[in-house]
Amino acid sequence: MDPAIIVFGLGIGVLVGMTGMGGGSLMTPLLILLFGIQPTTAIGTDIFYAAVTKTVGGWRHLKLKTVNMELVKWLALGSVPSAVAGVAIVSVLADHIGEARLDELVYAVLGGTLLMVGIITLTRALILRNLVDERDRFDVERRHKVAAVTIGATTGLVIGVTSAGSGTVIAILLIAIYRLAPKKVVGTDVFHAAILLWAAGIAHWVGGNVDFVLAANILLGSIPGVVIGAALSDKAPQGFIRTSLGVVLVASGIVTIQKGDPIVWPIAAAIAAVGLGLILAAPRWLHKRRMREAAQVASRQPELAPDVTG
Repeated sequence: MDPAIIVFGLGIGVLVGMTGMGGGSLMTPLLILLFGIQPTTAIGTDIFYAAVTKTVGGWRHLKLKTVNMELVKWLALGSVPSAVAGVAIVSVLADHIGEARLDELVYAVLGGTLLMVGIITLTRALILRNLVDERDRFDVERRHKVAAVTIGATTGLVIGVTSAGSGTVIAILLIAIYRLAPKKVVGTDVFHAAILLWAAGIAHWVGGNVDFVLAANILLGSIPGVVIGAALSDKAPQGFIRTSLGVVLVASGIVTIQKGDPIVWPIAAAIAAVGLGLILAAPRWLHKRRMREAAQVASRQPELAPDVTG
């Protein structure tokens, strides 16, 4: 039993329960940088423990009726096979290029992903919350389903390889694209993440990347933590938590990339920049489109009104 890991598990569990974010993005670099765990083992163990943690959190949010099950279904259709594919990619690379080279690549991709997640988190906390109107529910149409499968497939692949972003990246997209209210974002995100992480966790288990003793130590803290966090999800100062989390993630990314391939991590950072730009542009474009459509409807109203002057 390692008290330090249990304490970290408790803190991260509370954070996940409150915000739906921070699990893989924080625990994986902590295991690597502070406890000296091999990157692939840290990722596999993190995903496995997070699957259990988010199952508990997802059940709590389901009881609180903060889960949009229709969105969860379509997100999972894209994310589950993609996450398993990501784990398979890691195994294939380990066989072909060796553990040392794989560690360099994982550090680089993980660091770039952490930078992306940190920047997105800060953007969500400081900018995006004032950019879109939020809603508790909406009718899921074909375009929403297509977007959900695409989001799931893209993020699932990244999570299968690095374990980072299952909460933060999907949460920001739920706000930017679907305009869900915070409590619905957290509930939907945590419940979907439980499904996604079980698929990736089992794949890592088969691949021999899970340290069950380490996972048990983390779970001793994270399970009560996520229950506490879920209960506080409506009361916690979300803006402050997200801002602090964003700063920590960016700092973790900077430290992690220094251990990675110096050519690969800038590519990951560039992909992060493109993704961030698209995420920021999407709600503005949709808002302008809605305004144009509303203006066109309003301009046609005089023509459609009945003539009562004659």
